[in-house]
Amino acid sequence: MPFGVDEAGKGPVLGSMFAAAVYVPEAAALPDGIADSKRLAPEHREKLAATLREDDRFGIGVAEISTGRIDEPTTDMNSLTVEAHANAIEAALEDCALENDSVDGLCDACDTDANRFARRVADAASLSRDLDLEARHGADDDSPVVGAASIVAKVERDAHVAAISEEYGDVGSGYPSDPTTREFLESYVDDHGELPPFARSSWSTCEKALASAQQTGLEQF
Repeated sequence: MPFGVDEAGKGPVLGSMFAAAVYVPEAAALPDGIADSKRLAPEHREKLAATLREDDRFGIGVAEISTGRIDEPTTDMNSLTVEAHANAIEAALEDCALENDSVDGLCDACDTDANRFARRVADAASLSRDLDLEARHGADDDSPVVGAASIVAKVERDAHVAAISEEYGDVGSGYPSDPTTREFLESYVDDHGELPPFARSSWSTCEKALASAQQTGLEQF
């Protein structure tokens, strides 16, 4: 497949979600060591992402879905993931010169129905050429080009979380299962009486943190 697409940050309670698309004219051009980003150490991911960005043969597109967008009541995470994949594809194909009127791509499926996800992403992408798009579960693990996209997306997400931690203190990974993230969220709400601006306020973890702080406040009277 000439290009692959994947996302990072669909599940966290803190921070944005990112999707990345990587256009690769020849699979052999990919650097050694490409794999699903979850299997790679952060330092290795960063080196591979830098190598991909520095190579003019590749087209790379990144799309960010902010917490404000995620909290909008008129949308849902499946639709936002479709939007992110489509925007990343548009950006990647704009970033490279294509000779053909059609292009093939592969997404890591973010829907229980992989074919439906591919159709929705293809319909959402605004392109001046035909798009033949496939989606598969686990594509980030078995397709090098989707693995490359997963690396770029994960590095973007990690940099985003690192910037938040630099300003607000250690927020952990941003996932609800992370004790550091839960501790930060509870402490922030206790200290400020509100959620941090980068929290997904519509998520149950945030609602519980607010409810707990309010209950604690009532018990003090």
